[in-house]
Amino acid sequence: MKIRCTEEEVLIFRKISDAASELSMAAFIIGGFVRDKILNRDTKDADIVCDGDGIQLAQLVASQFSPKPSLNVFKNFGTAQLKIFLNENTFEIEFVGARKESYNHASRKPDVLPGTLEEDRLRRDFTINTIAASLQKNNFLEIIDPLNGVDDIKNKIIRTPLPPVQTFIDDPLRMMRAIRFAAQLNFEIAPETFVAIKKNASRIKIVSGERIIDELNKIVMTKQPSIGFNLLYTSGLLEIIFPQMIALAGAEFIDGKGHKDNFYHTLQVLDNIAPHTNDLWLRWAAILHDIAKPATKKFEEGHGWTFHGHEVVGGRMVPKIFAQLKLPLNEKMKFVRKMVELHLRPISLTKENITDSAIRRLLFDAGDDIDSLMTLCKADITSKNKQKVQRYLANFEMVEKRLKEVEESDHLRNWQPPITGEIIMKEFNLPPSRIVGEIKNAVREAILDGEVANEFNAAFEYMKDTAKKLGVR
Repeated sequence: MKIRCTEEEVLIFRKISDAASELSMAAFIIGGFVRDKILNRDTKDADIVCDGDGIQLAQLVASQFSPKPSLNVFKNFGTAQLKIFLNENTFEIEFVGARKESYNHASRKPDVLPGTLEEDRLRRDFTINTIAASLQKNNFLEIIDPLNGVDDIKNKIIRTPLPPVQTFIDDPLRMMRAIRFAAQLNFEIAPETFVAIKKNASRIKIVSGERIIDELNKIVMTKQPSIGFNLLYTSGLLEIIFPQMIALAGAEFIDGKGHKDNFYHTLQVLDNIAPHTNDLWLRWAAILHDIAKPATKKFEEGHGWTFHGHEVVGGRMVPKIFAQLKLPLNEKMKFVRKMVELHLRPISLTKENITDSAIRRLLFDAGDDIDSLMTLCKADITSKNKQKVQRYLANFEMVEKRLKEVEESDHLRNWQPPITGEIIMKEFNLPPSRIVGEIKNAVREAILDGEVANEFNAAFEYMKDTAKKLGVR
């Protein structure tokens, strides 16, 4: 059995085969490239392992191309990387000599020594990533699979080449990777492998937050993220890396009145939004939209459970969670915070007679993110009652229609009021002060309420009237 490659890929691998033969090395494609070819998934990179000096092999391969491709050498790691322009994309090839590893219990960074190809295969994380394709001339591109990784792909199983406890003690990040592969590929984790993850979950604490969030973001970006989050939850990993999300789990009942399990509601919202956006940060908004419900939960006699203000409290939690998870504290975080704080606003508009003023305020507050907000709100409908879902969706369509109408007439996306603080200070000879803010806010509110036309002259006259009422001359 051979892996099926494109003509361009075959030409590249022929050059590597020729170079390896010239250096009297055995070389193989191994890992993700081979796995993804078997799965008919797109591939953007390949790993080459050889029974010699990987850097030397990479240098000889690079010399066979014209023009010579980009070559990066990492002597400390004994690796080299070629970047080849292929079909309008960059195809990255990493070269390394076969190696074996030994681990210190307090670190996931191994001591690396030269090893045999068999030892190199055993050091890898999962059997589906141990499958190799030969680059020898006599069996070019034939699959070599002594650990039965191909069968595990066919059976959709994630398991480790070594005993799983040893694999996860050596490198705890592999626990996250197992769950990520299960989520990406819709595979099952072998029972003994999952038991080992549960047993060693606390080992994840020695892994850097940056490596953890990289794997977590890949889970967030899968077609059905709930698969990965369910595995993180049941394995015990989620409680360690993201305890605020665990706090959402469970339903409480008093006098026969209960609330929904907000953990599984959140996963449903995340699954609902996934087909409609590949924006990582909008998906994070789905994860965090109800994050403050545990902190705001109260039982009110005669009414039931309430979560008043959870959108406001949740917005305040976003920066802390981003910092904790090593997510970027930049415009992406501000976007997620805005989505969390605004996610109830469109819903409230479906429950009342929609005024132009309410529409204007939503457009002003959401700005260019209004479409993302509406996508989140639609995903937030998780009722199993189909008639209720259709009613909610119809209401949202009505809101979207009104948003479009008001936007076309008032142009309030990213709108800034025509009267600035500088204009107020100059007109009334005022220093920066509270009174300047009061006048500016009054003008803005009057325009949003439709009391004053959204143009300079009308706003300027209203500014003067407001200042007069406040005793400013």
